[in-house]
Formats: sequence, C-alpha cells, structure tokens
Amino acid sequence: MPQGDTPPATSLFRPARPRRAFDEIIGQIRALIENGELKPGDRLPSERVLAEQFAVSRNTVREALRMLEISGLVLLKRGATGGAFISRADSSVVTSSLTDALRLTDFSLADVTDATRRISTVVAVAACETITDENLAELEANVAEAAKLVEAGEWERKAEVNLEFQRLLARATGNPVLVIIMDSLLGVLREVIRNVGPRQDDFTLRSRRRLLKHLAARDADGAAAEIEHYLDRLHALWLDGSPAEPEPSGERDGAAD
Repeated sequence: MPQGDTPPATSLFRPARPRRAFDEIIGQIRALIENGELKPGDRLPSERVLAEQFAVSRNTVREALRMLEISGLVLLKRGATGGAFISRADSSVVTSSLTDALRLTDFSLADVTDATRRISTVVAVAACETITDENLAELEANVAEAAKLVEAGEWERKAEVNLEFQRLLARATGNPVLVIIMDSLLGVLREVIRNVGPRQDDFTLRSRRRLLKHLAARDADGAAAEIEHYLDRLHALWLDGSPAEPEPSGERDGAAD
C-alpha cells in the first residue's frame, strides 16, 4: 500500500457516485478487506489522495473513515506517522455489534430459551470432540466458585459465574465463530437475568456438575440431553418466577445451577 500522498500508478478505488459517495467509500474499502487486497496493518492513502481517487471531497472521505473506525475496520492515528490503517482482527468488535443488534430485536423469552438451547447444544457437542484436560480444569474451577457463591448467598455474582461457564465451554470448542456467537448470546442472557432476577437456588450448579461428567467422558449425547433438560426447566422457572423445587430423587443423578 502507498505510504505517502503520491497516487499509485493503478488506483485501487474508482470514483464514487455523488449521491452514494459515503456508502460507496465504505463499501469499496470493506470489499478490499474481505478479498484480502487490504490486510491488517496496511496504511490507506492520505485523505487527499483518497478524495482524488474517489472523486469526492476530503470531508466525505473523513466521514467515511470515521464510520469505518467506529465499526472497528480502520484505526485512525494522528501525527507525522499517523494515518488510516486497516485494523487487526478484534472479535470483541463483532461481538459488540451482534449483541447490540440482538438487543434491538423484538423477541420473546421463548425465543431466547430456544436460541440458547440450540447454540449451547452445538457448543457442548463440539466441545466433547475438542475439550482438553486444561479446559475441564477451568470448567471445574468455575463450578467450584459457583458453589462457594451459592453457600454465601451471593446470587448476582453466582449468575455471572454461571454465564462465564458458557463462555469457557465455547472456547473449549476451539472455534472462534462459536465463541463470538456465544459471547453475543450471553449479553442478551445477562439482560434477561437482570430483568427476572438471579435465581436463589443451586439448580444450575447441579446441572453443571452433571454436564461436567458428560464432557469428561466425551459423551456428546449425554451432554446434549443435559442441556435440553436444564434449559427446559430454567425456562419454566423464568416464567413461573418461583424458587426451583428439588429434583425428584433418582430422576437425575449427580448435582446442578
């Protein structure tokens, strides 16, 4: 990529149509990033050169670059060595955008539960194929922390630790896309918990312990079934708003929330 103000012999950009100049500038730069012509760390030409190549004003270029910076695709630096640079990959930008989109979507509690069930099942099944001893140790430590919080009656903190379990499980899949999707979903679940209130029981704790046994055994069917049972019951409890009743003796083995 050019480092100064001298236009390259062959311009990467074509003139933008005046009525759609702003959108076209963003679209062209996005396309070049997607097809690999622009790579993380590449420096874009100066505003003056970009304005010439796009055949628009420098203010239009500046506004487009600012929007690209907000979306996380471009990093703007000031000073003699500054300029507009293609950003390094940052999944938090994608996660934040997706979470914001979900929050603006009209959905029901049933929609949240259904999406959580589907995504969590995929994550658990995938984790059974990839989970390591280190991953299991992190999950076990998370459950142990949740148990201490249950004993202390720190329900809000316990709810956050329970959400972290889901994030750790997604990371155990080794799939960064699943991690991004799960992080975005957890943002929505956090809002739900804030509205309905954290559960003052050890329901999730007992379920987590059962799930850990399935994960350690690489039992994908068992893990999926546990998640189905857990989320069906959690949804009913959310709707009912009452404390979780003890599970019938012998109906489920082990412990859960």
